[in-house]
Amino acid sequence: MARFTRIEVALKVKETGIVPVFYHADAEIGKNILKACYDGGARVFEFTNRGDFAHEVFAELVKYSAQELPEMILGVGSVVDTGTASLYIQNGTNFIVAPVLNPEVAKVCNRRKISWMPGCGSVSEISYAEELGAEVVKIFPASQVGGPEFIKAVKGPMPWSNIMPTGGVLPTKENLSQWISAGAYCVGLGSQLFVKNENGEYDYEKITETVANSIQIIKELRLSV
Repeated sequence: MARFTRIEVALKVKETGIVPVFYHADAEIGKNILKACYDGGARVFEFTNRGDFAHEVFAELVKYSAQELPEMILGVGSVVDTGTASLYIQNGTNFIVAPVLNPEVAKVCNRRKISWMPGCGSVSEISYAEELGAEVVKIFPASQVGGPEFIKAVKGPMPWSNIMPTGGVLPTKENLSQWISAGAYCVGLGSQLFVKNENGEYDYEKITETVANSIQIIKELRLSV
């Protein structure tokens, strides 16, 4: 079962402002990445359902988080169908993120009161997702959908919409300021966050530093908006 309610998920992503988005087939690397992000202040983390047996890796990460990172809200992304959603719910996911809007996935999540963040690319899709119970909607790929200006335009007639851009978001003050000032509820940070050293291995200290800096940047930006 999920350790966190969907309301807790929605509040925590707002509080921290970022959601690291990551996949790796090696559970040990996943644990190290989780720890690095946790040490940097991240409290919501999206593990993407990208490879074979990804659910088995995820199950290990869920158990690890429960024991070692008690405040980490771990969820799964890249879920496009009900079977996959059900599988991850049984493996303890706290939320489900999708690149598409599938109303059947919404029903599965709602039955178990699991937070569902569908991918949307238009005002109509965002409105429909909210009608289906989505507290936070994802725009993806954010830079291709229309970037910060898209969020700003949507928030005009729909100021209640909580929008998380993913895809094209960078952990820099210049880039983050564009999304936050446009009205982003939080941001999803992917490959740009998970830097590697000259040996081609993940630089966990640098990742922790980048996570902490990104969270601080967003906090400061919100005070000035």
